[in-house]
This record gives sequence, C-alpha cells and structure tokens, in this order.
Amino acid sequence: MREHIQGLFCDLLNEIGDPDLRGRVLDVWEKAAVQGGWKPGELESIPFTLLTETHGINLIHHTVAVTRGAMGLADSILGTYQPPFEINRDWLVAGGLLHDVGKLLEIEKCEEGYRKSFNGKCTRHPISGAILAAEAGLPLEIINMIGCHAKEGDGRPQRVETVLIHQAD
Repeated sequence: MREHIQGLFCDLLNEIGDPDLRGRVLDVWEKAAVQGGWKPGELESIPFTLLTETHGINLIHHTVAVTRGAMGLADSILGTYQPPFEINRDWLVAGGLLHDVGKLLEIEKCEEGYRKSFNGKCTRHPISGAILAAEAGLPLEIINMIGCHAKEGDGRPQRVETVLIHQAD
C-alpha cells in the first residue's frame, strides 16, 4: 500500500524537503487506508465528497489540487510582497496532502457506491485525520491544518498555512 500511495503523490512528496516529515505523511496515509479497509487501486475511485455529484473527481485529484492550490497561493503572496509572517513550505505541502486523509475512514464502499461509514457518522474527517496525524507524531502545526481546514476550524486557524489550505479547499 505504501508504494502505491507514494506513486499517487510522488511529485508533491518530493516538495517536502524533510525526509522524516515525508515519511510521516506516508505513514498517515497508509494507516488510514488500512484502517478504512481500502486496497491499492481503490483510492483512486473514492469520491472527494458525498455531498454532491463529483463528475469523476476523486479524493486523490482533490488532494493534489488543494495542495497545489495552497502552494500557488503561497507563491503568489511571496512573489507579490514580503509578508510579516513565514510560510513553512514543508508544512504547507504536508498539511495539503493530509487535509482530507480522514475521508479514508469517513467514507466506505457499499452496493450503491459509497456512503458515510459508522466512523464518519461519529467523527468527521478533520477530526479523524487530526487524530491519525497526532498518532504519527506530526507537529501540532500540521495537526492544526488538518483539524481546522473545514467548518470545525471556523475562526480557529493558528497558522497561515491552515488559511491557505482552507482557501484552496
């Protein structure tokens, strides 16, 4: 499973300069996939949302687009003016790649296609993803990005990277 996930996100993983952080991002995705009961090749068919018709856009497409979008926002800021804050690019990419990893626990396959799992009914993906990241020993700043990228974090971002991921999402 790990090699499959690495192949899905290879270009973005290579943007993370810290090899330990890169490995922990893979650890979280692998653990979520295993806990969610997903097999290699199935990740590419998971819809990015159950709230609307996705028109074939899957969770992997969405994750890549949000991560690249957040990077683009950061590049635009840094290319236009010198902000009074730093943007940690490694953390931004890691947070982007992990922002929806909890959906591997929130969504399950069924006869009709996909539905919200029992886990998803109890804990939405920002919370389950933040728990997975904490278990993997990721920094609190990245846990903040995962836990606060959606409505659970309204008014609570503690990092500029969280705001960038939220806006790209």
